[in-house]
Amino acid sequence: MSNPLARPDLNTPSSSATMAIARQPILDAKRVVYGYELFDRSLDNPNYTAASDAALLFNLLSNADSEMRNTSKSIFINCTHQTLSGGHLELIEPDRVVLEVPPMPADQSDPEDIETFIQTMIGLHKRGFRLAFDHSVMEPAYANWLVLASFVKVDVSLVPMSRLVTIARDLAKQPAIQLVVEKIETQQQFDEALKAGAKLFQGYWFARPVLVKGQTIRPAQAAVIQLINLVRKQASTTEIEEVFKHDPTLSFNLLRFINSAGFGLSCEVTSFRHAVMLLGLKKLFRWAALLMTTSGAAGVSPAVGHAAVVRGRLMELLAAELLSTDECDNAFVVGIFSLLDTMLGMPLKDALEAISLPQSVTDALLHNKGILAPFLQLTLACENADDKLFADNANALQLTGDQVNMAHLQALFWAENITS
Repeated sequence: MSNPLARPDLNTPSSSATMAIARQPILDAKRVVYGYELFDRSLDNPNYTAASDAALLFNLLSNADSEMRNTSKSIFINCTHQTLSGGHLELIEPDRVVLEVPPMPADQSDPEDIETFIQTMIGLHKRGFRLAFDHSVMEPAYANWLVLASFVKVDVSLVPMSRLVTIARDLAKQPAIQLVVEKIETQQQFDEALKAGAKLFQGYWFARPVLVKGQTIRPAQAAVIQLINLVRKQASTTEIEEVFKHDPTLSFNLLRFINSAGFGLSCEVTSFRHAVMLLGLKKLFRWAALLMTTSGAAGVSPAVGHAAVVRGRLMELLAAELLSTDECDNAFVVGIFSLLDTMLGMPLKDALEAISLPQSVTDALLHNKGILAPFLQLTLACENADDKLFADNANALQLTGDQVNMAHLQALFWAENITS
């Protein structure tokens, strides 16, 4: 058995994994395709959940097939409440993306819980994401959600036709919201939905989901580290471009991402220089950091990358209310690189020497001091269930247990979907 802490060859050839995406069309009354709903059907993800559907648009949309990349149609993605607050959405241009939001769970459906979650959706709506809700959004308790809706989806296998007619009549008073009727399996259901006033339709009667398989290709760790190093130094576009020219798998991942359905460009980008300029240094860094953490070096368990992503996201969330935007970014770096020694199979000091990092990051990682150190210690306390360490650092940062636990839950959901 290989030693998980053995130092890997950083120039190990890229690896790949099978990914499968199903897409099902959403059509208008003339049966012209309006958009597609995407589903994750990866062979290595047999336990399908709604959470696995939606969370990492970075992964799902980047690996969509050419028909998705070469069309201007809208793309619908199922989401969970936790993943809507994930930082991966910052990598996505919202113009083509519709986020399907479920109702609150039964144990969190009181008015206070519903009102709390609406702030997250308001932020997404302001960024330009369109939101879709199921029929429960028509209930009085969800009135504040309905004003954010671009779509209301009604499942005809769950909602009687009389109720659909009422919903359609109510939505007719709000022309900014389109009614989508889904799970249509017969001509009669289509005719009745059309007569009721539905504008868009989805179901097996039109088309079953089409499975599109492909390979996710992961570049060597050395190339990603070199890229991160240049970005942190704010190197020139020419210098960064050279890294992509010398590593085909890294350049493949960049062009696939920049031309992905989620990035929303109207024309294909084939120049590394153009791609780097479009992405910008901040997004390029986050993309590279996540790519390195999720790619996995030889002999290292995927759980290590998962744990690093949890740490990074948790530290970012904890810092959000207390530190500047730049230091929040640095908090993410501290967390995600705190397991770099294990991922690369070398002492952390040696690993960090390969990467140019701000002083506050190296102080926290190597010396447990500075503005970010208590955030790292609090994150480790959450991971290890260390009550004393948790209390000491939460009190020092003036964070309540509820605040930390909620951030930890959000980080766990976010990491689960990024590393899946």
